[in-house]
Amino acid sequence: MIRQGVVETRWSNQTLVTHFVLEGLANTSEHPMFFFFLFLLIYTITMVGNIFILLTVGLDPHLRSPMYHFLGHLSFLDACLSTVTVPKVLAGLLTAEGKVISFGGCAIQLYSFHFLASTECFLYTVMAYDRYLAISQPLRYPVVMSQQVCAGLAGATWATGAIHSAIHTSLTFHLPYCGPSHIAYFFCDIPPVLKLACTDTALNELVMLANIGIVAAGCLLLIIISYVFIVASVLRIRTADGRRRAFSTCTAHLTVVFLYYMPPICIYIQPHSSGAVVGAPAVFYTIVTPMLNPFIYTLRNKEVKRALRRLLCHGPRESPAASPPP
Repeated sequence: MIRQGVVETRWSNQTLVTHFVLEGLANTSEHPMFFFFLFLLIYTITMVGNIFILLTVGLDPHLRSPMYHFLGHLSFLDACLSTVTVPKVLAGLLTAEGKVISFGGCAIQLYSFHFLASTECFLYTVMAYDRYLAISQPLRYPVVMSQQVCAGLAGATWATGAIHSAIHTSLTFHLPYCGPSHIAYFFCDIPPVLKLACTDTALNELVMLANIGIVAAGCLLLIIISYVFIVASVLRIRTADGRRRAFSTCTAHLTVVFLYYMPPICIYIQPHSSGAVVGAPAVFYTIVTPMLNPFIYTLRNKEVKRALRRLLCHGPRESPAASPPP
């Protein structure tokens, strides 16, 4: 018998959840239409900005280096990451029915979110390695970071992200959920979903913290090591203009890495927290950061700005002669 989002089974005395209700963001219920149009605006800017970056990288022959290839992947990830969460937030602000998500839909959302977020984490690490090779070993860079290697690294980030997310999703939804069915969050994420399981989740929380912690800390450590070598190489450049140009290719990446890592740290080190405590940082890195990334890379990169002007004013041109990596 189905009742209020749960189905009662005759072969046990338990009820199994068939639907969840996303309670949404704190402090938005009093002015839902204001927040609806605010998040709709953010989502629109996110999609337009990242689509422009994708078109620019894909169509402009001047942007053929691995750095821009990885930037295209980042823009696609940001657009998808925002799409996983924002439309459901918008639906929940419009109607009560919009907050309801099926059990399977919740599992898909959780898998998609962690797949995209972890892939982005691995991609930032690859981008740091790319900058290290370009600045510290410029003569070997075209050989080491060949087109095949570049494609292989990008593909590896997607494959690793898919496996990482599959592990967490299977561990989370293998548990029995017997009610209540209200998730105190605005999308299906591991900590708020685990709170609804009708069994002990201590082992799941430990695995979550260990797995996500090891992956995030490992990627961050590799990024830091890459930039230690980058700084050492830049300081050996004799001219101030040369040092400035070398640093300018890294500042955008460092900025987005900082924006990516800080909010999740606030969330996953407190798996028992919920509601407004984790809502603000979660909104920042799931909704706001994907909107900011295209602007950060555009404003800090002259080549991207020039390519955008060429795309908007003249369309793509003939492929230029080979040039050294940025």
